Amino acid sequence: MTDSVEMFETIIDLTRSIYGDGFIPLHRPVFDGNEKQYLIDCIDSNFVSSVGKRVTEFEQKIAAFTGAKHAVATVNGTAALHVSLLLAGVERGDEVISQAVTFIATCNALSYAGAHAVFVDVDRETLGMSPDALRRFLAAHVTRRSGQAFNKRTGRRIAACVPMHTFGLPCRIEEIVALCRDSGITVIEDAAESLGSYVGRRHTGTFGKMATLSFNGNKVITTGGGGMIITDDDELAVRAKHLTTTAKIPHPYEFVHDLTGFNYRMPNLNAALGCAQMEELPRFLAIKADVARRYGEFFDRHDIQYMRAPAGTKSNYWLNAIVLDSLAERDAFLEYSNAQGVMTRPIWRLMTRLEMYKDCQHDGLENSRWLEERVINLPSSVPDSAIVAT
Repeated sequence: MTDSVEMFETIIDLTRSIYGDGFIPLHRPVFDGNEKQYLIDCIDSNFVSSVGKRVTEFEQKIAAFTGAKHAVATVNGTAALHVSLLLAGVERGDEVISQAVTFIATCNALSYAGAHAVFVDVDRETLGMSPDALRRFLAAHVTRRSGQAFNKRTGRRIAACVPMHTFGLPCRIEEIVALCRDSGITVIEDAAESLGSYVGRRHTGTFGKMATLSFNGNKVITTGGGGMIITDDDELAVRAKHLTTTAKIPHPYEFVHDLTGFNYRMPNLNAALGCAQMEELPRFLAIKADVARRYGEFFDRHDIQYMRAPAGTKSNYWLNAIVLDSLAERDAFLEYSNAQGVMTRPIWRLMTRLEMYKDCQHDGLENSRWLEERVINLPSSVPDSAIVAT
């Protein structure tokens, strides 16, 4: 245990060399650009809710940055995923394949749509859905009827697949999309954590039919609370904006709604923050890449597994992650680091270990369970750039 404590101390020293003294949060927002001015402009214009030029501007900036044809802003990433599932044709009683290594919002969105979650395992190298596990599941449990996939065990239609780019590390999304295409399953990428991550030169979130982003307070850029649907499909983009705007038919004064819609549009105030944050995004990503480099070099020297972007991909390193040797070591480090004022956390508890999703079908989740016992997130904020080595 003495050796472990010495190693823990060394990790804390490294973290403080990056972030300084005092309490170090896991990921804090940085507002040192035009955020205040854009908010003041918003207030002065009186357009503070979901009607305002900053909403459209933010959507255009996200579309341009990701290379998606369309972007539709929402109040949060969960709302974005909920609407995406509906746009993909997911109906109450359908099944959606996802991963048990994820934040609860992914599964909550499935529940909002009335869908049943089915979980396949992840890769240890990416923490994202494993195409190998997906291939095995499809071969063992899926039959095709009239071009659609059905689960042979439950008889339910499998309407969609939602893989996630965990902590900003791109999963093997091209293989997943190909498998689902062959099975008649729509892919919606949960790219909530991967703004600024790429597979080759292509941004995450542009491989599936749609994808969702999150701008929560702890993301690479933040709008306080907010999300986005991105897609290349013209019709889906129009429907997304319609559904998230209470399905109101545009009219100067009449209130006519043709569907059960949702009050999910992002307010102009939040979008103003987003526009200012987008101006800083390249700088944020460059600094975070340098933080990741310093972490990586340190953990290589000490023979501790540091989670890097797989070959041929680029990560935004939203949350830096290491893999320790055991559950006991994980828990000891969590207790030690947090007691020292350095915030660390374990990976999320597996969805199948939560009461709401404990009875969902899964494939054994061998890698997921292994990772749950070992993965730790380290502080990953954008620090003062003067502190970061160049």
